Amino acid sequence: MKSDSEIQKNVMEELNWEPLLNASEIGVAVKNGVVTLSGTVNTYSKKLAAEEAAKRVLGVKAVAEDLEVLLAVHGKKTDADIAQAVINALKWHTSIPDEKIKVKVENGWVTLDGEVEWEFQRNSARTAVKNLAGVVGISNNIAIVPTLKISDVKNKITSAFQRSATIDAEKITISSEGSKVILTGKVRSYVEKRDAEKAAWLAPGVNKVENKLEIDAEVYAF
Repeated sequence: MKSDSEIQKNVMEELNWEPLLNASEIGVAVKNGVVTLSGTVNTYSKKLAAEEAAKRVLGVKAVAEDLEVLLAVHGKKTDADIAQAVINALKWHTSIPDEKIKVKVENGWVTLDGEVEWEFQRNSARTAVKNLAGVVGISNNIAIVPTLKISDVKNKITSAFQRSATIDAEKITISSEGSKVILTGKVRSYVEKRDAEKAAWLAPGVNKVENKLEIDAEVYAF
């Protein structure tokens, strides 16, 4: 098991490896496997990139973000300009039912509301917005409307796990409460935990995933 100092070193190296980021702008602290990122970046997409870079590091159990998006003067937009850009971005994205999504912008913070049938549509809406100029944060309140019985969803998730090269399906238990899917068991890394959750979200009708998977590389040691 990696020490906090080793994890900190690896996270800093991963931030340096990410071409979008200036690692010198980002502070890294680690306690009991929980990484805290601090500092300022000039775009929301850089904030997300820093979070994803930290999560890729083996041994990281969670990431707490204290990163602030501080826009340069030339990067600032009015809320009306940002709202129009968001509406256009959603309209141009063929997988997003833009007519079902409502947009609100306040001080550069974008809030998305509405209903879609699939998790990938919900994620696509966020992806379409995150790189827009002037955006400092996103609240994705888009709901997923169930379209299938949860028993069918559970079978689809199990099949997806079995097909995945990164997920050991034998060590993951899937249960459900209504349209919520609950994942329990042990995985080798944060990446495997994340991939299992992604597979669960890809099943139609799922509107919540409770990821209780524990990261324990030692159970796989020979």
